[in-house]
Amino acid sequence: MNISVTIEQVEQKYHRYYTGINNALEQRIAKDSPASLYEPVRYILAGKGKRIRPVLTLLACEAVSGSSDNAMDTALAIEILHNFTLVHDDIMDLADLRHGRPTVHKQWDSTAAILAGDVMVAYAYECALNTRTDRHNELVHILNDANITVCEGQAIDMDLEQNKHATIADYIDMIAKKTGRLISASLEAGGIVGNATPEQIDKLIFFGKKIGQAFQVQDDYLDIMAEEGKSGKTPGGDIIKGKKTYLLLRSLELSTGKEKELLQSIIDNNGISPDRVSEIKGIYERCGVLDETRQLINNNTEEALKAIESLPFPEGREYLKGIALKLMKRDF
Repeated sequence: MNISVTIEQVEQKYHRYYTGINNALEQRIAKDSPASLYEPVRYILAGKGKRIRPVLTLLACEAVSGSSDNAMDTALAIEILHNFTLVHDDIMDLADLRHGRPTVHKQWDSTAAILAGDVMVAYAYECALNTRTDRHNELVHILNDANITVCEGQAIDMDLEQNKHATIADYIDMIAKKTGRLISASLEAGGIVGNATPEQIDKLIFFGKKIGQAFQVQDDYLDIMAEEGKSGKTPGGDIIKGKKTYLLLRSLELSTGKEKELLQSIIDNNGISPDRVSEIKGIYERCGVLDETRQLINNNTEEALKAIESLPFPEGREYLKGIALKLMKRDF
């Protein structure tokens, strides 16, 4: 699908908003004392996140109203809430690094990380309430629903780790809640600040759901298709760890005999030797799951772009499409 802005224009707007969001985050978390609380907060917010969610908030507002002047505080609320989930996820996952830096609980300890996450939730709501709008009730409801849904997604993800017979439906439900809901909430919140109609809000939510699913499935796909030394990832890292991805679960549905047994052994044994990754990739190719996954990613992306075609302000709408295509690493 062609759009009326160029890649260069989208990159310029993205970097302008990225800088503005970072500057605003520094101003919002201005307290210094107690240092044991605020240093971890500033540390996580100064990380190398892409700020995609708050950018989506600003552009959604522009797509329905023509301006994002009133949406920055809401965008910050979304980004702070997102980072809160990362702090707590890292504790649960026992992760040592995020974006190449020690995680908060490694840089300090788990107690400091939990407390930092707690105060970030409060700051997220404070930012939302600082937004110039008469629809604060709706904004608070969106943040609440997103927070609850992300927690549900994390719980489902933890359950899936123990489930030896997880299905595609289980996986889709998990990514819709753990990844997709905060993306759709970013757009929904931006629409509220732009005083969007219920129909426009529905279109933004649908756009977010489809892009969120496409993004996560693409991440699964790129893991197995990564080239050594080029992507910064170990090719087949998800397989080696025994992670239940779309590709693995779908291949289990499509394969038979010894190949199906081998795929099931990845789940049963919580992973596989790195030297067998190419063998698993071969199974994916033979059962057609790689082609099917590419088609699923493209279909979800196209459905997302089509959904917002009727939003009233062309410039915001086209930049919203452009950011989505940037996220999906697609040409315009």
